Amino acid sequence: MREFLPEKRPALVLAPMQDVTDLPFMRVLGRRSLPDWFVTEYFRVHPDSRLNNYILRSISENETGRPIYAQMIGRDIPNLCRTARELAEYPIAGIDLNLGCPAPVVCRKDAGGGLLRHPARIHEILGALRDVIPGEFTVKTRLGYHSPDEFPALLEIFRSHGIDGLTIHGRTVMNRYQTPVHPDFVKLAVETMNCPVIANGNVVDSATALSYHAQTGAAGLMVGRGAIRNPWIFSQIEGAFRGEAPVSLFRRDLLEYIMELSEELGREHVAYDPLLHIQRMKKTLIYICEGIDAEFERAIRRMKTAEEFHELCGRYLDNCELLEVLPPAESRIFCGFSELLSSAEKP
Repeated sequence: MREFLPEKRPALVLAPMQDVTDLPFMRVLGRRSLPDWFVTEYFRVHPDSRLNNYILRSISENETGRPIYAQMIGRDIPNLCRTARELAEYPIAGIDLNLGCPAPVVCRKDAGGGLLRHPARIHEILGALRDVIPGEFTVKTRLGYHSPDEFPALLEIFRSHGIDGLTIHGRTVMNRYQTPVHPDFVKLAVETMNCPVIANGNVVDSATALSYHAQTGAAGLMVGRGAIRNPWIFSQIEGAFRGEAPVSLFRRDLLEYIMELSEELGREHVAYDPLLHIQRMKKTLIYICEGIDAEFERAIRRMKTAEEFHELCGRYLDNCELLEVLPPAESRIFCGFSELLSSAEKP
């Protein structure tokens, strides 16, 4: 990870979001702005698992020229080690372990964020993986399962295994995405760990990026939902760290992004199914629609056909109105970002 850290600003990283930040999305994003590195959607690991060929393509067919880390999720030590060895055969920058996914179906299996309830198990997993991973080994975590008070003990475990990087989503698993992040705990990690720390959560524009970095001193910032809503965000943040004013963007720019993504996704299917395609586009559009128009958002959630999709996007986006920089302050999808900004102003 140290190899990819820029000298004059924090590193910028695309967060993995399952079934959203896939190869087509990476291609479309890369035509607008690029992170310093990518992290794949997670490879599910269990006794019967095999490497997911679709996710592998985001490694082998990634034409952006940027490094990519392969992420695993699971709790079974022998099969995590097996999968790590298999992934090491591909052109990856390193292997990342997911200890942060808050999805109930994942946590019930004591994987992802669910593992944070079992620190002793994490200790065993990290030790085993550190022994078999020949290159960089990083971890993505949350502050704890129930409370941030769990975090200092977790940091000691992470520190004891000599991991090469730690990404911290500044909420607990139980917080999911419904609270502000806790920059003070990320700062604690920066002061505690002997590896680069990446801050994740609530970066939705340049101002939130500058604020999160100022409050934590993190070596990098990971952006997920903010990059879905605004694929220009990485170049905008880079410019902000250089002191440059942001370039204005218009609704028609957003329309071009959505249509391009739709076309890229459509090409991925040998047998194109319009209904499945529209359902996949909804997964992305729920992040994009926030703050555009309330009726547009409601209609997108209800749409069922390609004809509706094209008509709605054209009706609301085929114009030269300026894009809103920020989501609504009361947004449930981007909850808490305004607190990140106000925290930067406190003495």
